[in-house]
Amino acid sequence: MSGYRIRRFEETPNPNAVKCILDRRISDVPRSFLSAADAADDPLIAAIFEVPGVRNVLTLDDWITIGKFPDAPWSEIRRRVAEILREGGSADAAP
Repeated sequence: MSGYRIRRFEETPNPNAVKCILDRRISDVPRSFLSAADAADDPLIAAIFEVPGVRNVLTLDDWITIGKFPDAPWSEIRRRVAEILREGGSADAAP
């Protein structure tokens, strides 16, 4: 499967979460990953959890919401998540 492109980032009421609107559907049902262990069977989400500062991931339809720890910088998380999504799940895309 080819990677995803983020069409835009949307702020959420939670300053530690950002919604990524994708170019196509990522999930037909709501999926919630509260830890890397929850994502063990999903290589794409597991790769996102390898980004330092990622706390949780939610997916549905054509969006994915990334939650971060309060002290983690958004700039690096956004960059790395976009690379992982574009590569289709490789955490080694470009550290």
